[in-house]
Order: sequence, then C-alpha cells, then structure tokens
Amino acid sequence: MSETVPMTPEGHRRLQEELKHLIRVERPRVIQDISEARDHGDLSENAEYDAAKNNQGFIEGRISEINGKMARAQVIDPTEMDTDKVVFGATVKLFDVESESEVTYRIVGQDEADLKIGLISINSPVAKALIGRSADDEVHIKVPSGTRVYEIIDIEYV
Repeated sequence: MSETVPMTPEGHRRLQEELKHLIRVERPRVIQDISEARDHGDLSENAEYDAAKNNQGFIEGRISEINGKMARAQVIDPTEMDTDKVVFGATVKLFDVESESEVTYRIVGQDEADLKIGLISINSPVAKALIGRSADDEVHIKVPSGTRVYEIIDIEYV
C-alpha cells in the first residue's frame, strides 16, 4: 500500500480546488484547443496540435497525481493537537544561534510548502530535525551550507 500523504485542512482544500479547476476548466479548454488545431490540417507539421497534446498530457498527469494524493491523504488539523512537542502542523518559533535572529516555520505537507512564507515540508531536513522536540530544546540541523544551531522558543498549533 502507498504511503499516506499528510496535509493540513487548507492544503487539502487547495488540492480539491485545483482538481476541480483542472477538470472543469483546463481539460475542456485543451480539448477545444486540440479540436481547433486539427481543423488546421496536416497534424504531422502542426505545432499548435503538438502544443495542445503536450498540455493535455500535463493536465491529465496532474489530475492523476492529485487524485492519488487525495486517495492517500491524511488530513491533520493542527488546532486539534494537544502536545508540547513539535509534530506535523506545528508553528515553531526558533532562535538562530549563529545569526542571533528569530525565524518561524510551520510544518506542512509537501504540496503546501512555501519557504517564502515560512511553510516547510514535513520531509525537509529542518522539519525532520524539529519533530519530537520541545520548547527550549537546542537543535543542530544539517543544511546544505553546514550545520545550523537553533533553540526552540515556542510551539503553537493554530
């Protein structure tokens, strides 16, 4: 059996919306594009047809990928967490010992990750190092640039 895909309720909602958009908007549009390209004649030298077929392949692949993730989804609501340890869905405030600055990350599913807004994947080295830790713990995290030392200031489930 395939591995479950952890995600927050927001991430689950976004995947559902993307799936609806692909099925209701993008799929019919690409079918129309293919039909119009066919009307232009010889398909062997028709760049519009090739582009539309490539786009169709991408759309169908993404629909299949989302369906697979939705079938394996394990939706975890962080607001229902009752723990003082870092687990999936936690918003963790860290103190970077080297730069003497604070940073806040929320541990989310792989499809939800966006480092620019502080959302890190459960599969990232930082999240893996934080899981199971508590407030005031010092965490040594191996990152591409070396080892970073963080102190966990606060853990929230919002």
